[in-house]
Amino acid sequence: MIVDFHVKFYDMALTGKVLKSSIKINRRLSITHKSMDELQENTLRKLLRSASRTDFGKHYNFEAILRSANVVEEYQKQVPLFDYDKIHKEWWLRLLKGDKDVTWPGEIKYLALSSGTTGSSSKQIPISKDMILSMRKAGFNQLCRLSDFNLPTSFYDKEILLLGGSTQLEQIDRVSMGDLSGILAANLPLWMNKFYKPGLKISKIRDWNTKLDIITREAHTWDIGIVCGVPAWVQILIERIIDYYNVKSIHDIWPNFKIYIHGGVSLQPYKDYFKSLLGEDIIYLETYLASEGFIAFELLNGTGAMSLVMRNGIFYEFIPFTSDNFSSDGELLEKAMALGFSEIKENEEYAIVLSTNAGAWRYLIGDTIRFTDLSKQELIITGRIKHFLSLCGEHLSVGNMNDAVSQLNKEMNLNIKEFTVFGDNVDNYFTHTWWLGSDNLLESTLISDRLDSILCSLNDDYKTERTAALKEVKVNLVSNDLFYKWMKIHNKMGGSHKFPRVLSDKQKISWRSFLEQQNVKLV
Repeated sequence: MIVDFHVKFYDMALTGKVLKSSIKINRRLSITHKSMDELQENTLRKLLRSASRTDFGKHYNFEAILRSANVVEEYQKQVPLFDYDKIHKEWWLRLLKGDKDVTWPGEIKYLALSSGTTGSSSKQIPISKDMILSMRKAGFNQLCRLSDFNLPTSFYDKEILLLGGSTQLEQIDRVSMGDLSGILAANLPLWMNKFYKPGLKISKIRDWNTKLDIITREAHTWDIGIVCGVPAWVQILIERIIDYYNVKSIHDIWPNFKIYIHGGVSLQPYKDYFKSLLGEDIIYLETYLASEGFIAFELLNGTGAMSLVMRNGIFYEFIPFTSDNFSSDGELLEKAMALGFSEIKENEEYAIVLSTNAGAWRYLIGDTIRFTDLSKQELIITGRIKHFLSLCGEHLSVGNMNDAVSQLNKEMNLNIKEFTVFGDNVDNYFTHTWWLGSDNLLESTLISDRLDSILCSLNDDYKTERTAALKEVKVNLVSNDLFYKWMKIHNKMGGSHKFPRVLSDKQKISWRSFLEQQNVKLV
């Protein structure tokens, strides 16, 4: 019934009144009384049936799994856990040749180049027709939740700015590759054409600065109500628009801008400065949209958590993010065990595993999450399995880093938007070296002391190690612009790209070399 409703809805010539009414209807149709385990088993059964005749399904005998007494248990027994390197080498590499029915039925026409981390090659994630429809459905369901905010009917006539990657995709044989946001923008449902900005012509532009310049010149002709995009790039665009039109805030240009839907990185380091660009308060909603699937979105403003997307082509598993399952550098151990919903607990950290209708099977996407409320399936993203520091047991997560930088911004008025950190071993003791994006002329030692103190208050393991093996914390202050210049060199400007919060050895060398070329003095 819900799918039929969506199809009819897409074909309608929408007005604000019709859209608002449709949203209320969809909310009523979406109510379910099934348990999480039952919903998940149903999803897994659908996935297995759909892919049973693929090469992957035959190899792991999906038909036999479906006949077993316990489908979930047998699936976990017969199908191993995969990271990107393993599934790409053994299966997805064939997609580049145009092979059909590999891990999902039919031909895969799109590969999303995941943002990964600057300075490393992008991953190629398959995007099926079914996945595109699932992402559309989840996006529409998120739009339906706007009825929670009692917005006026007139708001539903306003335009939506999707600040993403280019829709001009790279064609290799029969496969098109590009940023996920570009793939989705190129496959928008017909009804979105009424609302979508910057429009198909501008969205095809690959050069990021050129695209921002054109959007800036066109901005005064649009009536934007919702903005979607990665915080760093949205902030830069708004700055350009304010400067170009010589106004005090973005609301002088877009008076009906009421909702910012963000994702990719934590908004915390950007939020205070972002508020300074506004003329009035807006609603912030976080979205967990990965290349592998639309995983979760925030329901209510200010909760700080997102609700898991269910019944939409994804089967979820969770691996406790502990030394029992992962090595010190974030590698999955052979003995690692994945858990279902009935086995996980609130406020514990898990690496998330997906099986999807794009042909990802028991796939470790690399993110870590924590459920804040299992009864509502609400979670927060805590970081990446390889983006944390634990050289000597300090277990410093990206979440800790975001919280510390946010607090530092408030206390010292630093306006740090970008930052990164690297851990090192020097003469048998350990150091953390930070690079903070700030134009303030303050003593780095003063900032270092305060940052260290905040991290000690946030993380007991870090506090303990600061009295033992972790001997030194150093801070370098560099301009925020330098982070973006380095990303440009690595062709990682715009879209869903973001600067890595924890640098690998290779990235550290590249970053330091770049800063030396910019005549930046480092401690």
